[in-house]
Amino acid sequence: KRFCKVALFWRYIRKSAQPIRGGECKSMSSAEKSGLAIKKLREFGYAFNADGQLRKIDDITGEPGEEPFKFSISDDHKKNQEHYEQLADQIPEIVYDLLEQNGLSRTYVPEDIPQEQATFIFTNPQKLVEPKKLIVLIHGSGYVRAGQWARSLIINNSIDHGTQIPYIKRAQSLGYDILVTNTNDNFRNINGENHPIPRLGHATAHARYVWEKYVMGCNPESVAIVAHSYGGAIAMDLANRFTKFFEDKVFAIALTDSAHFQIPVKAKHVVLDIACNWVSSSAPLDTEIYTGEGEMHSVSAGHPKHEWTSYSAFESVFKFLEEKYERSQEIGSTSKKAKTED
Repeated sequence: KRFCKVALFWRYIRKSAQPIRGGECKSMSSAEKSGLAIKKLREFGYAFNADGQLRKIDDITGEPGEEPFKFSISDDHKKNQEHYEQLADQIPEIVYDLLEQNGLSRTYVPEDIPQEQATFIFTNPQKLVEPKKLIVLIHGSGYVRAGQWARSLIINNSIDHGTQIPYIKRAQSLGYDILVTNTNDNFRNINGENHPIPRLGHATAHARYVWEKYVMGCNPESVAIVAHSYGGAIAMDLANRFTKFFEDKVFAIALTDSAHFQIPVKAKHVVLDIACNWVSSSAPLDTEIYTGEGEMHSVSAGHPKHEWTSYSAFESVFKFLEEKYERSQEIGSTSKKAKTED
């Protein structure tokens, strides 16, 4: 079965979800923060079951039952939306802990400011050192944070549907080192006021900093990118800004319903050779989708809804990555042989 089972994790979380006194938040571990988030979910009447599905708590057993999340709790749409947002606010800490449960480590960035004023990324191993294969995951815009593709799928379907966990598990099994970006986490509340995180105050700045410091900085042999929605625009910006590195090291760019609008002219020769976009479509998975002359190769993600594309294209994405990696190895081998003969 391709997706991870999280029964032991949720059992552990239910035990650890104890009240935490004010002032202790800064020193809480990831598991403790996740436990607090799970406790708050229960106050809304919901909990995740052993399969990572959010379900209404059964009044008799006190455990997740069969009833899924219900958006409408009144006739007031504003009240319904506020209820949804408050519940959804608990998701990031739960996912962060799941990333750590699956072997990733948190690194605070930038490194020269207090942790409580910084953002963070996740890597496996914690210190990336000359990885043979490195995969970089970039989510879309909005409220999603590190480890998420679509919070609506997490809430309405399951952890596996809406998070990057399945991608991480598969990448680990294929021998990749992993870097998970957190491009929407750009502000910190300091003394009651929101301040942009230094040098990482918006999504593009975050990605550029992390790419230069941690991706290029670890001197990888080869790199793949998987990005969803606005993450595609981020990937194109990186290709434009670090074109030589992309020429030398990046062997694949897999985008799911990308919002990149156009390929930067400077990097077009690289992108067209290594990129594919799985677009939302009712056509069967991998059906060719014509997007215009000189545009990125596009195929159907096998689902008509934008937020589903990363989940529905999963197998096709990894098939593409492996094919591109094998191709890059063959090209590299041929190049080395030619140099030797010269």
